[in-house]
Amino acid sequence: MIIFEDVSKAYHTRSGKKIVLDNASFDFPAGYNVGILGGNGAGKSTLLRMIAGAEPPDRGRIRRKARVSFPLGFGGTFHGHLSGRQNVAFVARVYGADSAKVLRFVQDFSELGDYIDMPVNTYSSGMAAKLAFGLSLAIDFDVYLVDEVTEVGDARFRRKCAEAFAERMKRSDIIMVSHNSQTIKAYCDRGAILQDGGLRFFESIDEAMLFHRRLMGAANA
Repeated sequence: MIIFEDVSKAYHTRSGKKIVLDNASFDFPAGYNVGILGGNGAGKSTLLRMIAGAEPPDRGRIRRKARVSFPLGFGGTFHGHLSGRQNVAFVARVYGADSAKVLRFVQDFSELGDYIDMPVNTYSSGMAAKLAFGLSLAIDFDVYLVDEVTEVGDARFRRKCAEAFAERMKRSDIIMVSHNSQTIKAYCDRGAILQDGGLRFFESIDEAMLFHRRLMGAANA
């Protein structure tokens, strides 16, 4: 379970202050895969980084009663001047995993070839996402955080990602952000909408998507 207690978070944009959460309290119970919906700029990726612990809240407390992955689509996972191999070894040590075993999995899954020994700041965004995806799957997590990464690569790689996810979902939960409704429906059984400083949960992903479409329609009217 992941618990948010009176959490506030905001960031500044050119158009002014953007509030992600305003004194919000909620939890992600174990046993469900949750798709997070929201308008552009609502702060969905920021929320994932907060869940992971990669970005702190401005106020409040986040408690994690589970082993949570880093956000798969988050470039800040890696140190750009280190090679892919060095980054994998570092992250494996942080999580107490077998570095050699993790590296073998990542090399095979990511299909980066010789680029595994190149600095990550020379990677394309797709290559970095493949590295992050492979690294996350190489370590056993209770909750996987996914930020659009399943859209990376060609059709064959996407099928590979889907198969890997299907295997992990047998024993782990997923919290996902994606603009692709088919991806959300494929992986998630519950939905949540980030809006007006709070996160509203729905019992089904279909109910959440219907509400979100109506919300976006009203906003554009």
